[in-house]
Amino acid sequence: MTDLAAYLDRIGFTGAARADMTTLRGIARLHPQSIVFENLDAFTGRAVSLAPEDVEQKLVQRRRGGWCFEQNLLLGNALRALGFQVVDLAARVVWNRPPDALVPRTHRLLLVHCEGRDWLVDGGFGGQTLTGVLDADSDAPQPTPHEPFRLRRMDGQQVLESQIRGEWLPLFRFDRQPQLPIDFEAANFQLAHDTASHFTFAATVSRTTADGRHVMRGHPQHGVEMVFHPLSGESQRREIRQVGEILRILDEVFELPLEELPGLRERFERLLARHAELRIP
Repeated sequence: MTDLAAYLDRIGFTGAARADMTTLRGIARLHPQSIVFENLDAFTGRAVSLAPEDVEQKLVQRRRGGWCFEQNLLLGNALRALGFQVVDLAARVVWNRPPDALVPRTHRLLLVHCEGRDWLVDGGFGGQTLTGVLDADSDAPQPTPHEPFRLRRMDGQQVLESQIRGEWLPLFRFDRQPQLPIDFEAANFQLAHDTASHFTFAATVSRTTADGRHVMRGHPQHGVEMVFHPLSGESQRREIRQVGEILRILDEVFELPLEELPGLRERFERLLARHAELRIP
């Protein structure tokens, strides 16, 4: 990492940063509050670079967000710069699928060794991004600043589950085979360019706050929806039908620099037009 101080300033970390649990928990909480999950490059037809200097420039200096390949590359490099032992892992996403679904490894996450134990850290899983760290060797429910999570063992692998409305739902399945940077390049390219990838025709932007999670999703079939999931109580949902309102939310709620994304207005206009066509009986 070329500028650790700039990263810590970007996420609002204050005080002494060192390779201990206090720092690790603080960074895991602050990272998704400041650096939003978003796939707007792929959504608008742009390539997504995984060169470390490009990721740092985009997410730190230019104050954009990114998806898991970028988020956990940046987060992992920051932790390494602080002296943590970090291993990159790859997971199979099983959100809205059975936990044993045969799907490719399309998610990047981190295993961090600190104070004699291994901890799961993940700054880039969209609307269910971890805001805490998980003991990687425990199968008990573990609290985080947001939902409880647990790791369940299955056929020599582990499944990360989140408790949502009282139900344990699987997010992804992984093993502890270390991954090299080049191991993520193919999946990153495919998700950004393959027309079958939902990241190319649907948009997801999410950000955690101290009191909940903000998530905006845009899909040709479902339109554009803004949701706030509070720490307690019912989720608040509303449909967004005007592109101007979408851009205002991206600016004010997610604090994204819209000048970084020429063509975004036109892309959302096409999505809303397609949604209107699909709604016609």
